[in-house]
Amino acid sequence: MLIGRFCFVMALRMLGTLVGWWMYQLTNAPFAIGLIGLAEVVPALSLALYAGHVIDISEKRKLLLKGVFGYLICAGILLFLSTAYFNNHSTKSIVVAGIYTIIFITGIIRAFSGPIFNAIIGQMVPRHILPNAITWNQGTYLSASVTGHASAGFCIALFDNTGTLIVVTSLLAAAFLLLTQLLPKPAAAATSDKRTWESVREGLNFVFSTKEVLGALSLDLFAVLFGGAVAMVPVYARDILHVGPIGFGWLNGATDIGSIIMVIALTFYPLRTQQGRKLLFVVAGFGICIIVFAISNVFWLSFAALLISGLLDAISVVVRGTIVQLKTPDEMRGRVMSVNSMFINSSNELGQFESGLMAKLLGVRPSVVFGGAMTILVVIVTWLKAPSLRKMEY
Repeated sequence: MLIGRFCFVMALRMLGTLVGWWMYQLTNAPFAIGLIGLAEVVPALSLALYAGHVIDISEKRKLLLKGVFGYLICAGILLFLSTAYFNNHSTKSIVVAGIYTIIFITGIIRAFSGPIFNAIIGQMVPRHILPNAITWNQGTYLSASVTGHASAGFCIALFDNTGTLIVVTSLLAAAFLLLTQLLPKPAAAATSDKRTWESVREGLNFVFSTKEVLGALSLDLFAVLFGGAVAMVPVYARDILHVGPIGFGWLNGATDIGSIIMVIALTFYPLRTQQGRKLLFVVAGFGICIIVFAISNVFWLSFAALLISGLLDAISVVVRGTIVQLKTPDEMRGRVMSVNSMFINSSNELGQFESGLMAKLLGVRPSVVFGGAMTILVVIVTWLKAPSLRKMEY
């Protein structure tokens, strides 16, 4: 499962990087790149709650394979759109429309395939080693994400768009074949006889009535929403730190580098006690790192601030993921993981929007300081309002 997920996530990260590059080649309009994210996130968020219901009443292995195969078909269509034959017999506007259409379809698939990877782990791994399994799973995801982004750049330079899409389709095919080796993961009998809306409402009620789960998800939502300093990294690299493209690359990768280091460390040295309290402390530390990054004029201090923010964010992700998994019954995993994906997806997208809006209203530095300060404020409110999360141990 881990190797299959690595191939799958790496392929999707390569695809996302390539499509942005390709769209800019076709349109020369940065706004067109932004529309790619919108085209994917709208169907993913719109279908998230329904997808959770479907996941819970379905045999999860079969549904997972359908999602991966759907991505494989979409990548194959994009591969055809990139060929010289198609481009010689069509216009740029047709190619652009085709790309947006395929990305919209992948958003639909993402609503189902995203939560199911997390939902299926709870059925694969005994409860007493679930925290360590979640750490391995998160490490696989982060490693694949970084590898995919980097590999896409090299592949585009070496093989152009068509060659890169051949690599992407090959990775998706490998992921599909690997995941066929999983054993069937049947639906929980308790959910099979519920109506769709009744099932969705039950999942939402569980999230909002379970203080540890709601606190962990809300903490992640608002921390990412207000702490989205990464969105301003290009401005810092060019106009404040004056480090150029190479420095931009290091700053852009600093958070992921820190996250990978910490996930590896947590794999061998997991948190044993007071995980809820430590979750709140690391999110507060994340906010402090954002403020340091905001006021720094020194490249290496800025890099260190982002690196440490990645270390702390990895702890937050692992603890939050473990709390959600341990508190969620098997028959609700699909619905709860779908709500989880809504929180994560909306926080990332809205965080970018918030960063841009506040930069326009306050200026770049004040907007990033504001984001870090608001992250710390969110921790204080969570500490006071969610004592069960603060006292949570597993």
